[in-house]
Amino acid sequence: MQIYVCVKHVPDTAVPIKLTGKNSFDESVNFVVNPYDEFAVEQAVQIKEKQGGEVVVVTVGKEAAMKSVRSALAVGADRGILIKCDTSFPDSTVVAQAIKKAIEQDGKPDMIFTGKQSVDSEGMQIPYRLAAAFDMPAATEAAAFSMSDGKVTVEREIGGGARQVIEMTLPCVVAATKGLNQPRYANMPGIMKAKKKEVKQFNLSDMVPDLSITGTELLELELFPDKGKAKMLQGSPKEAAEQLVKLLN
Repeated sequence: MQIYVCVKHVPDTAVPIKLTGKNSFDESVNFVVNPYDEFAVEQAVQIKEKQGGEVVVVTVGKEAAMKSVRSALAVGADRGILIKCDTSFPDSTVVAQAIKKAIEQDGKPDMIFTGKQSVDSEGMQIPYRLAAAFDMPAATEAAAFSMSDGKVTVEREIGGGARQVIEMTLPCVVAATKGLNQPRYANMPGIMKAKKKEVKQFNLSDMVPDLSITGTELLELELFPDKGKAKMLQGSPKEAAEQLVKLLN
């Protein structure tokens, strides 16, 4: 079984971001594997461990994205593919076409995993675009997963605590969300082995010669506004109520 997992190299949400221009930021901050993609990698590795096959990690990003590829290899993926580009926010149309081309050159996918979204741009486009490009069924927001006899059953969150159950035949696309599994941590033997695993590298322009197909343009980045500080109301209940009314007016 050939399983491809799409991951993204994103800024760590636990560190402050500093804007350096209208649409750029200080990229010296720590970058990590997109958190939702970690659930996708873990699910793919679990399938390989139970049923055999090969897990190939694919990413589109700058040269530094190799770090996230190696991180996925350290927890059990077998090989990697890095499609190098010169922007931190590549257009989803271009990304999907580049990943499709790279996968087709590499092998034949029985399953493609992604995270439900990236925590930086939050476009939520890649699983749908890949499914359309490969003419595969897709299930997103996957919070539970099982597979047998060439069929995949996914439970997906649809809001309000409800879940929808979807059954698909292989090949298919599954977009993982939090709770699907418990991603494992890389140990030292895994990290050392990851350094020796194969990572194919391509340039984005080789995968998508006509970059004019892009449908979006990043115009401006804005920092999320700081949350206001709590104000403690003093005095009796009546006095506190009067103060609250004044604050709300």
